[in-house]
Amino acid sequence: MEAVLKNLSSTVELLAVAAYSGTVEQWEKYNVSRAFDWARYCEHIYSRYHSNPAIRRVMEQQLELTNQSLQDVIPGYTEVSFSDLPRLQHLLLVGLLNNPEVPISLLKMLFDTRGPVDNMKSEYQDVTGLCSHIIQCKAACKVLSPLTELSAAGAEVQGRMLMERLGALLSRGSDTRPAEHFLGCVLQECEGAGRQFCLVITAALLTTKNSAAQTAPREFLLDWLQNKHSVLQSLPATLLIDLAKEHKKFRDAYCDVLKKWASDMEYIISEGEWVQTSTNPTVSFQKLTERFMALFEACPSLRAKTEKELKALKISDGDFDVKGLSVWGDLLSALNM
Repeated sequence: MEAVLKNLSSTVELLAVAAYSGTVEQWEKYNVSRAFDWARYCEHIYSRYHSNPAIRRVMEQQLELTNQSLQDVIPGYTEVSFSDLPRLQHLLLVGLLNNPEVPISLLKMLFDTRGPVDNMKSEYQDVTGLCSHIIQCKAACKVLSPLTELSAAGAEVQGRMLMERLGALLSRGSDTRPAEHFLGCVLQECEGAGRQFCLVITAALLTTKNSAAQTAPREFLLDWLQNKHSVLQSLPATLLIDLAKEHKKFRDAYCDVLKKWASDMEYIISEGEWVQTSTNPTVSFQKLTERFMALFEACPSLRAKTEKELKALKISDGDFDVKGLSVWGDLLSALNM
């Protein structure tokens, strides 16, 4: 943890240099790329630890110390808070654009409309055209921002547009980070309407043709969606079942997600039921059972395999048939009532 805190502090200091120092006059493309690498590192650290109260407290204390040190030497310095960490790349870019000492050559590079070259063999990420890319993403975000009431036809149209944009981003090489950044950007722009955007994603997966051009964005979206457990919890079960019937890859992954939700449950004696212990939006034991039943009804071949896995998990818990001792035993009983 000591190394993480040191890197966090160094990155905040680096942002201060980018925004306020005249030393950026000597920066080159490599320096800018490395700065964005460290900003991404801190964003990753935030996503990994933000839900851990103890680690969050330590990081906030480190930020407080670093901010105080920077305020003592930089007039007009703006603090970086813990809540700023998930948008550190944005803050870095804003700082660079507002620093009059940044060489014009670097600004031209950031706004280069030709976009980044293939740099798979490079030691650092190419930031050529970064600003142009962000502008394009913002424009696409505005177009894709879901309406409060989204019709099925509207979702289908926006789904096709989403697939086209992802196809363009993924066609640049094997690096999926631009596409991941784009989806994250859209989701952020759609704050308060995230569920509607997820309906657009579902429409994109259910209505696109199985053409070669759609393969990469479809596979990317399936991987992205099945890793967003909070999104899966908020989507209507009927749509998830439609996806499971249409895509075997999603079917298996969704079944694994349901088992993961079950493993996160503990039995509350006073309430006489299993509840999820995670801080994320929760699924009740009854809803979990209903989702398993709906999945088995839509994909009968999955039932025997899954029940065999659940029985093995029940045995590992002691193979008890008493309610409340094993979530797997109680789940099997509920599925076979």
